[in-house]
Amino acid sequence: MSELSGKNILVVGANGAFGNEFCTQLMSAGAQVFGTASSNESAVRLRANLALRLIVDLTSTASIKALTDYLAASPDSLDGIVLASGLVAFGSIAETAAEIVARLTAVNFTGQVQLVAALIAKLEASAASGREPFVLSLSGVVAENPMAGLAAYSASKSALFGYAQAAAKELRKSGIQWVDARPGHTESGLAGRAIFGTAPNFGVGMPVPQVVARMIAGIQAGEKDLPSSAF
Repeated sequence: MSELSGKNILVVGANGAFGNEFCTQLMSAGAQVFGTASSNESAVRLRANLALRLIVDLTSTASIKALTDYLAASPDSLDGIVLASGLVAFGSIAETAAEIVARLTAVNFTGQVQLVAALIAKLEASAASGREPFVLSLSGVVAENPMAGLAAYSASKSALFGYAQAAAKELRKSGIQWVDARPGHTESGLAGRAIFGTAPNFGVGMPVPQVVARMIAGIQAGEKDLPSSAF
């Protein structure tokens, strides 16, 4: 059982529904949370009681480097990374512009993995001190079952899923746990904030606190994967 109390955990996208709930539950478990938002404007939604309130734009390699350089130079340990940031878009492949595909890919995949890769040394140092570091990614059920009308979104999440599966095997020997979670439709409000298109009727989704609690329990229990069937 991995103990969260006293750990320093970075929550990327801490201003969103998932990210805010992760902050709530992790801090309740005794963790210190470093939370990010994507801009100064969205940072106003970050909790005031975070250990650190940070900015990172996952579409900008310079912004990611600025954040990771800062954290790498910090004397504080980094014991976990929760990748709770994400964008969604709806529409056929014919009507979804290349710019939308590129933005989805940057935020949902390439930006996230650039950030994690730059912080591996911090996670390795945490492992060397016996603090059981982890990475938690949220690729979602579309990574298992890509959906028509969500081709670009499904592709960005499938890429994250594949990367996470391979990275988990690579990092295990360093004592770093990477868990990918693929919950089904959750009432996070993300569908209503799509960067393109209109969401279909998904029906009633799972509550965010319930889904976040399941993911945190998986980390604590040392589970290697959290497929859609785990929710």
